[in-house]
Amino acid sequence: MKVLLVEDDELLGSGICDALERARYTVEWVRDGAQALAALKGEGLDIAVLDLGLPRIDGMDVLRRAREAGVGTPVLVLSARDTTAQRIGGLDAGADDYLVKPFDVDELLARLRVLERRTRGAVVNLIRYGPIALDTSALTVSMNERTVDLQRREFMVLRRLLENVGHVLSRQQLVENIYGWDSDLESNALDVHIHNLRKKFYPELIRTVRGVGYVIDPLPRQAG
Repeated sequence: MKVLLVEDDELLGSGICDALERARYTVEWVRDGAQALAALKGEGLDIAVLDLGLPRIDGMDVLRRAREAGVGTPVLVLSARDTTAQRIGGLDAGADDYLVKPFDVDELLARLRVLERRTRGAVVNLIRYGPIALDTSALTVSMNERTVDLQRREFMVLRRLLENVGHVLSRQQLVENIYGWDSDLESNALDVHIHNLRKKFYPELIRTVRGVGYVIDPLPRQAG
């Protein structure tokens, strides 16, 4: 998931970059409105985090021009402009979310996860991996065209791993994605879900990376 960060404050921008990269986002950081508009009109971006008080072109104008040009990238405005009228103005100009400075990094990451889920849901309905097919709209899973009954959180674990084939996901990433702020999570709950998925499909489906997390490896290429 590639994030465009538009922030002219060096210290704040550096901190946000570090937080995003620790959360496994790929970050492109630009520092003024002209660069932001050019980046938004380009390709390969999944989400934008946009400050409003920018050099060269104000962030609100960047947002309006991008939407007028047909740019559909989800945008989270991150701004010190905190009046109700300013927040409404940002949303009316095309922002998908609006977070006021100062902010908590965990809240920023949570809001990005929401935008990420919306984006994925709009683009991909069926995820295939060998004999496995996961339908994100119908919330069903099959293997060899036979339905596999999964509990809700087993489904969420499998979906997250299948969306990131070849990329190791840490235990924390999986837990945050599946449980959010659930304070009643038992320490071995994720291990139980992984065990059940291996049993319902096949043991080699999910590989444990000791001390890190779990991964579904890419399928081997067929010869010829």
